[in-house]
Amino acid sequence: MTKQGRVYIIGAGPGDPGLITLRGVECIREADVVIYDHLVNPEILRHARPDARRIYAGKRGGEHTLVQDEINRRLVEEAGNGAVVARLKGGDPFIFGRGGEEAEVLREAGIPFEVVPGVSSAIAVPAYAGIPLTHRNHAASVAFVTGHEDPTKGKSDLNWPKLAGIGTLVFLMGVKNLPAIAENLIRCGKEPSTPAALIRWGTTPDQQTLTGTLGDIARKAKEGHFSPPAVFVIGDVVGLRETLNWFETKPLFGLGIVVTRPEAQAEGFSKLLRARGARVIHFPVIRIAPPETWAELDAAIDRLESYRWLIFTSANGVAFFFQRLQEQGRDIRDLKGIRIAAIGPATAAAVEALRIRVDLVPEEFVSEGVVRAFAGEDIRGSRVLLPRAKEARDVIPEGLAKMGATVDVAATYRTVRSDREAAEMLSFLAQDKVDAITFTSPSTVAHFLGIMGPDFHLPPKVRIACIGPVTEAAARKAGLHVDILQERYTIPELVDTIAAYFFS
Repeated sequence: MTKQGRVYIIGAGPGDPGLITLRGVECIREADVVIYDHLVNPEILRHARPDARRIYAGKRGGEHTLVQDEINRRLVEEAGNGAVVARLKGGDPFIFGRGGEEAEVLREAGIPFEVVPGVSSAIAVPAYAGIPLTHRNHAASVAFVTGHEDPTKGKSDLNWPKLAGIGTLVFLMGVKNLPAIAENLIRCGKEPSTPAALIRWGTTPDQQTLTGTLGDIARKAKEGHFSPPAVFVIGDVVGLRETLNWFETKPLFGLGIVVTRPEAQAEGFSKLLRARGARVIHFPVIRIAPPETWAELDAAIDRLESYRWLIFTSANGVAFFFQRLQEQGRDIRDLKGIRIAAIGPATAAAVEALRIRVDLVPEEFVSEGVVRAFAGEDIRGSRVLLPRAKEARDVIPEGLAKMGATVDVAATYRTVRSDREAAEMLSFLAQDKVDAITFTSPSTVAHFLGIMGPDFHLPPKVRIACIGPVTEAAARKAGLHVDILQERYTIPELVDTIAAYFFS
C-alpha cells in the first residue's frame, strides 16, 4: 500500500527560534522533506530529522531561488510521492505569506494539508522593539498593510484616506516604498509629526530599530542605508519605545558567542546565552564517541561488587557507563553498597536523574578538588572505579593511589574531532559576527585550533571565555589570550561571567 503524503504549511515565526509553536515543531520532526524560505531561522531546521531532505526556496532582494510556481510543483510532487512535507514560511503563512495560494494548489491536486499558524512579524517585531500596537491612551485600532505594492502602477488598491485615520499602522515589506507610503498618508491627513519606526531583523540579536516621524523616516532610512527585511510602524504608540524597550537592552544583545561544545550538550548553554540577548553560533568542534574497545569497562562491570567507590568526572561518563551496564545485562541494583562521587553539580545531576544518590561532590569542580575531597575519607585498601574519557589527566588515580586506594581506570568514551570546517568559522569572523569564543574543556581548545589550522590568527576584538582553570591553562598553552574566566565549573556561572564582562 502506497504511503499517503501530506503537507504541513507551517508559520515559522518572526525570527526568534523560540517563537515557533509546539505544533510547528511536531510537524517538522515528522517531515521527510522540509521546504523553507529565506526568513526562516536556521536554528528551527535543527528540529528536522537528520535524514530529512532540506530544500531552500527563499527569496532575497527580489531574487528567487525557486519561483512560486516551482514551489507549488515541488509540494504536489513530494507529497504525491508519499512524503510528509513541512513547508516552512516566515511569520504566519496566511498573513502576506502566500500560504493561501499554496493551500489552493494542494486542494486542487487532492493533497491533504494542514495549516499551522505562526507568530506574525507584524505583531512580534514591534513588541521586541518595545512598541505595543494598541494602548488605551494612544491607539484603539490597528491595521496590517502590505508595503510591497508597486508604486508605479496606475491605481493603488489601498484606501489611503481610511488608513490615515487608523491609530496604528503596520506595513510589512515596505522599506523600498517608504517615500510613497509616507507621501500618501500625509496627503490624506496623517500628521507628518506622527511617530514612526523601522525595525529590521526583528526578534533576533541582529535587530535594529530606527525611529523618527512620518515626515522624516524615509530620509533617515536612506541616509542610514536601512535595508530589508523590516517592519514599518506608524502611530503614537511608537513613542512608548523609550520606556518599554526591553530586548535591545539585554546584556549580551547583538553579541556573537561561539559555542564549541558537542551539539548534544550545547542546548542548555545556548538557551542561557539567548536569554541574555546573544547571537549563538554553534560550532561544535568535538563529538562524543564510544571507546575503541569496551574491554576495560566490561572487565570492571564484571567485578562491580568489588568496588567501594565509583567516581564520575563528566555527564558523558555517566551516560556511557549506564548504557554499557544495561547492555551487559545489569542495572542500578548492581550498585548496591557502592558509594558515588561526582566532579561537579552537572555530573551529579546526570547521576541523580537516574534516581541514584550522589555521596560526594567536591567544593572545587576539578580533578584536584576530587582528590582533596577524599582526604576526609578512609579509602586505604579500597577499590575505586573511574569510568572516564580515554584522554584525561591522571590526577585522580595518582592522588587516590597515594591515599592507599586501588584505582581502576576504564575508558568509557572518547572525544573525537567533529566534521566542521574552518571555512564556516572564517566566514563568521570575516562578517564581524563573532565577539567571543567559549571553551569548556581542554579538548575543545585543541580541536578548535586543529580545525582552524596552523595559520589561523584570532582577530584582536574576539574574546576568549574559558570555564575552569584546566581549560584556561590549555588555552594559554596553545597561545590564546584568556579574557573571561569562570573558575567554578558550571555553565550558568560562565554565562553570568560573560554577561558581566560585556555589560560592564
